[in-house]
Amino acid sequence: MPDEAPSGGEARDRQPVLRNVVIHLNNEQPVVADLFDLPSPRDVAVLCTNLRTPDGKRPVFIDQTESIFLLPLAHIRFIEMPRAADRDSADPGAGPAARGRHRTASPASVPEADLEIDEDFLRRIRDV
Repeated sequence: MPDEAPSGGEARDRQPVLRNVVIHLNNEQPVVADLFDLPSPRDVAVLCTNLRTPDGKRPVFIDQTESIFLLPLAHIRFIEMPRAADRDSADPGAGPAARGRHRTASPASVPEADLEIDEDFLRRIRDV
């Protein structure tokens, strides 16, 4: 029927996601995933898809990377969200959690300090 709402899988396929979010798991290497939404203070888990290692490979503990994963927050140390992850939030249909995360300063605008070579330190290394 045309008036029916799409099923859960179809709705997830069209929902904007936060791409390339790094999830740091307890006692594990970090994984990269696409989050459907940032966790709120009341959440106990994170819903994500496209789970992979930072080099793009399939982690050994999953069968299919395109599955939907529910990771308990008790197993997550922290979530690292690169600035490029909220690009889908520019979509007019993006949800409220995807809006309002724009930051004013960019890392390119902060000049890096020039590194000076300590000649005395280099001499001590060569002498060893």
